[in-house]
Amino acid sequence: MSYIDRDGISIYFESEGEGPALLLSHGYSSTGAMWNAQVEALRDTHHVITWDMRGHGRSDYPAAPEAYSERLTVEDMAAILDVCEVERATIGGLSLGGYMSLAFHHAFPERTAALLLFDTGPGYKSDDGRDEWNRTSIGRAERLESEGLAALNRSREVKARNHRSALGLAGAARGMLAQADDRIIQSLPGIDVPTLVVVGADDTPFLGASSYMAHKISGAHQVIIPDAGHASNLDQPAAFNATVEEFLAGLAAPVR
Repeated sequence: MSYIDRDGISIYFESEGEGPALLLSHGYSSTGAMWNAQVEALRDTHHVITWDMRGHGRSDYPAAPEAYSERLTVEDMAAILDVCEVERATIGGLSLGGYMSLAFHHAFPERTAALLLFDTGPGYKSDDGRDEWNRTSIGRAERLESEGLAALNRSREVKARNHRSALGLAGAARGMLAQADDRIIQSLPGIDVPTLVVVGADDTPFLGASSYMAHKISGAHQVIIPDAGHASNLDQPAAFNATVEEFLAGLAAPVR
């Protein structure tokens, strides 16, 4: 168990194994614990890094709204790589973690050796689509502020958590889950690193987004996991792990 200090905010991470580096980011209202089965499968061949985003799990829950943003999240990821002495890594995540992986590549392409995009989307070109997403995100924040942690749903990825404050999750919904523009979706054609796109066959809201990313990112490989929902790594861990292991084994250049 390790922490880094980010201007007085403690960010929790775990680092296991040796070999090519892999940074995995969890979905909104989950924690790095959702990757336990993947860490177990990959730590003999890879340096696997997981973490809790600010406002989640064992990281801090700052009160200031400005402490939550896409930029700060991406910089947290870079700071974790720094303290792990990793210059370049495969960057992956599920849902919000997948979106932040794309944002990381946008900010730090030179530090991104490959992308793993799980049950996620790249945002919206349309202002109307983004506005609807943001209304949903703010609605989540408002429920957490009024109902506390009882407002969380009982999906499998959300159960893989141990949060201390609903207000941190509300801050993350307003500042990290909500989106400001279309930079990330517009960046897809410029991605030139090996990319794996995975989605559960039953994750209906993200099937279209996954196909869109696979089409727009040159050379991206898409896999649909049968009998899996939004948390495909938890619903079908054996099939998920086999897909990821095959992709990682096929990467031409070693990643430290």
